[in-house]
This record gives sequence, C-alpha cells and structure tokens, in this order.
Amino acid sequence: MVNFRNIHPRKRIALVAHDNRKAELMDWAYANREMLAKNELYGTGTTGKLLEETLNQPVIRLLSGPLGGDQQVGSMIAEERIDLLIFFWDPMSAQPHDPDVKALLRLCVVWNIPVASNRATADFMFTSPLMDEEYIATQIDYSTYLNRKV
Repeated sequence: MVNFRNIHPRKRIALVAHDNRKAELMDWAYANREMLAKNELYGTGTTGKLLEETLNQPVIRLLSGPLGGDQQVGSMIAEERIDLLIFFWDPMSAQPHDPDVKALLRLCVVWNIPVASNRATADFMFTSPLMDEEYIATQIDYSTYLNRKV
C-alpha cells in the first residue's frame, strides 16, 4: 500500500552545512533569498545564525549538528515537519557526528524528502516549478513494519 504526503507551496526547509561548506551555503542562500523568503526555514547551530544574518529573515534554530541538531532535523522529517533538506556536507573531512549525518540522509530516503547536498542540486531543486506549487509526494506505507509484534 502507498500513502501520500501533501507538500504545500510554502515549504518547510532545513538548511545544514559543515564548517568547510558554510560560506558556500551562505553564498547560495543569498543568491536565492527571494525564494527562501517565501518558505519556513530551519537551520542547525551556527548555520542557522549565519542564515538569519545573511538573509535578514527569521530562521528557526536547532542545536549544532554534533550536539544533536542533525538528529533534530531527522526527527522533524519522521514527524512530517520538514519538506526539503539542503545539506552542504563536507565529503573531504571526517566529522565527529558522521553516524548522525548518515542517519539523517537515510531518513530523507525513507520519508521521500528531496535533499540537495551541493549547489548544483540545490539550484535544480529551487528552479523546479514544484517549489511554488503544492506537491503530493508518494510515501511508502510502513504501517505493517510499525505494527509488527517484536
């Protein structure tokens, strides 16, 4: 059985960046500030603070990634409170919270959340006509899995 999840025109977007990618994310965010202003933004730790300053708009700030911010975003995805993830992660540096990053990316696949991990993908996502429209996302029905007897 397949379920559906309604993604409204005003998207709930989580923005995350590792330290070596924060400047790139801020540059991208500034270039896309008009589109971002139409949506509800969430950011982890320093990234959230930098986004507020860069965009001059409110960003709901979560914990820093290594302190649980990535897990907060993952929880919000599982609770259907995040529609898109922009996560500029650093593929060249080991992170102390690499398992959390992997878990977050896994949840995006499980819950069919669009995720951009670099500028090109974020550009493609933000130039899609679906950004301004309602979208019905197909969602695998996990009720059998959730209701199984342990």
